[in-house]
Amino acid sequence: MEITEKGFIFSDDRNLVDVNAVHNYLSTQSYWAKEIPFELVQKSIANSLCFGVYKDGKQAGFARWVTDKATFAYLCDVYIEENFRGLGLSKKLMSLMMFHPDLQGLRTYCLATLDAHGLYAQFGFKPVGSPEKLMEIRIQDIYINGKGEM
Repeated sequence: MEITEKGFIFSDDRNLVDVNAVHNYLSTQSYWAKEIPFELVQKSIANSLCFGVYKDGKQAGFARWVTDKATFAYLCDVYIEENFRGLGLSKKLMSLMMFHPDLQGLRTYCLATLDAHGLYAQFGFKPVGSPEKLMEIRIQDIYINGKGEM
């Protein structure tokens, strides 16, 4: 699937993803994946349903779903490069991703965010209804110190 709008290309073609650009953003600018190794970004892209935003052949944004394409999808690594923010690209990207044919009829769509609740609420996301049912193992700063701490 590929859509062109206002000079930007939105695509689910994993082969178009500039892994170096995504790694650079995640490892240096994101709050969730600081110092993530290149090989892990490469592996995560290879094993996810990926979406890119491109301008003049360069990566302007990215997002990916970790999904079984049957019951569950977890949205992660969503970003728009700073110089392209405020143009509605994240809303367009979310629209494309939410209506992707491989993600229809799932039981659960989830994500974690520190600061984009307003964006995701526009697409039906809301706080977890039964947080007492959720559990996690979270290894803090795993990429920063190499091993992380439980």
